[in-house]
Amino acid sequence: MMDSPEYHKDFEFEEVKQALLNADAPFPTAMMYYFSDISRKDLSRLEVVWPDVWIERRRGLLEDMESLAEGDTLLFFDHVAIMCLEDQDPVARATAIRLLWQSHKEELVPMFIRLLKNDPESIVRAAAATGLGIFVYLGELEEIKQATYKDVLNCLINVYLGTDDMLVRRRALESLGYTSHPEIPDFIRRAYNSNNEEWLQSALFAMGRSYDRRWTKQVLRMFDHPDSLVRYEAIRAAGELEAEEARELIFDLLEEGTDDDDIYYAAIWSLSKIGGHGVRSLIEMNLEETEDLEEIRFLEEALDNLNFTEQVNLFDMLYIEDDDLDAWLDEDQDIE
Repeated sequence: MMDSPEYHKDFEFEEVKQALLNADAPFPTAMMYYFSDISRKDLSRLEVVWPDVWIERRRGLLEDMESLAEGDTLLFFDHVAIMCLEDQDPVARATAIRLLWQSHKEELVPMFIRLLKNDPESIVRAAAATGLGIFVYLGELEEIKQATYKDVLNCLINVYLGTDDMLVRRRALESLGYTSHPEIPDFIRRAYNSNNEEWLQSALFAMGRSYDRRWTKQVLRMFDHPDSLVRYEAIRAAGELEAEEARELIFDLLEEGTDDDDIYYAAIWSLSKIGGHGVRSLIEMNLEETEDLEEIRFLEEALDNLNFTEQVNLFDMLYIEDDDLDAWLDEDQDIE
């Protein structure tokens, strides 16, 4: 099932335990795969040992699992992550939540809600608020139970309207960006007009998630904002909204050049989602000119994403043409 040779290297629990508790040596990279799809028996053993592993190593292992999972979808660290939701260290708990962000298991919802409501540390509550975002999205698609979806919405709305730390309330708003709930546009508008740059960033993030093009003008207006994080979120949101009006503005931005790598990558990715005349040429030109391996990989992914965008746009055009043909045939029959 797993092709990498590390996957096939077996370790006994006692070997892993000794490595976990050995403060004089780094944890072996090959052993990281032991935690993927760990058996129930070994998870129970790990649960006993885990509190004795020093904090920095626990944090580092969870961060390494997060990085590995992002690069390889066959890896499955959910069992360890769920165990670590009870870790005594708040950084470890928050990292464990992040490790579960890609999971769509509905049974995670009550765990995240409990942490969002009751965890004493704001970084954990904020991570839980973000983690619930995928379930807002799945609820909109009707891929989870309606009762679960309502629980998620009610919890996030109450947190946003409540008195929790700003970061937690901002993350709740960002997760609510996915929903079609009638109150949310007003929440987003309020954050956008707050004269607070952090709330503005969250408003733009939520606008992008809404896929509601009513926000296009507000998003484009922030392309010239003096704060680079606001500009970054505006560029990202324009891509999420597939706002064709942003294409020339992003071209101009890239032509002028930017020293901010995050803005550069956001601009390229947004263009790959918007598509249209000149986008492929620009990405291919940048690919030819760079020798940076990370940038090369990113630009190749952007081209793949552009291919997908163009296929979707072509399908949409054909669908519209079919509709026009049906309408024309209906009119012709009426005349007869």
